[in-house]
Amino acid sequence: MSISASSGDFEILPATDDAHGGVIIDLKEPMDSEIFVTLLRTSLSQWKKQEKCGVWIKLPTALVNLVETAVKEGFGYHHAEPNYLMLVYWIIPETSCTIPPNASHRVRVGGLVLNDNKEVLVVQEKRGIFHETGLWKIPTGIVEAGEELSAAVVREAKEETGIDTEFVELLAFRHAHNSFFGKSELYFLCMLRPLSTDIKKQDLEIDAAKWMPFEEYAARPITEPFKYEIELCLAKLERSYAGFSPRPISSYYKEELSYLYLNSHDLDKSSKSFEVFRS
Repeated sequence: MSISASSGDFEILPATDDAHGGVIIDLKEPMDSEIFVTLLRTSLSQWKKQEKCGVWIKLPTALVNLVETAVKEGFGYHHAEPNYLMLVYWIIPETSCTIPPNASHRVRVGGLVLNDNKEVLVVQEKRGIFHETGLWKIPTGIVEAGEELSAAVVREAKEETGIDTEFVELLAFRHAHNSFFGKSELYFLCMLRPLSTDIKKQDLEIDAAKWMPFEEYAARPITEPFKYEIELCLAKLERSYAGFSPRPISSYYKEELSYLYLNSHDLDKSSKSFEVFRS
């Protein structure tokens, strides 16, 4: 497999155009750093003539020997995954760099699981900020890459407690900053309906799990975020609060479906008015 591509009478690094006027170098074969720097300089010169903007280098872990060379040529770290490091270079020095930074947010979910006996599914964590306090809290966790919110919160409830649930609606969300390595965080509080009752806690992360009567749950020592959690739960018990349900929508730029979370209770009331307006 060739490690370079021809461009006239010289060789440049193999690359593909991105969607924003730049190029992506995706190296897979082993390469000596001296050969790499020669090809890189030739490539950058050619791409400048072509008025490219950003140049990305995707380096798998097997090519870690090329990182220092790329950095010395002006590339900076952009992001990393377990199997590669992505570096980037703005090729037009006289203009402002418009390359967006790495992902700015982490996404978390919490599952408020309420059964027909008005009991809330709660856990005590083995680690983290709540471990020393012995606080009982709802199952929470991180949304994985490519995972839908509704699927993530159902998965977390199952992993931590063994309880099968179904997603009902999104109740509220919180936006916080400087949460995880300086990144911001979006936390989505969701209502779940239990489909099973027997708890089988996760031993690795969970100290204990149980069904707690709502009155006991509401009487815990709490901070302000937990106060709103209780108020939302009470509002759902009184049927005086409508959250947001996922509605599948097609994307205008790709074939995959995405989900719009909306208050379907009130939206459905106005659907007829909208149809009249459209006609």
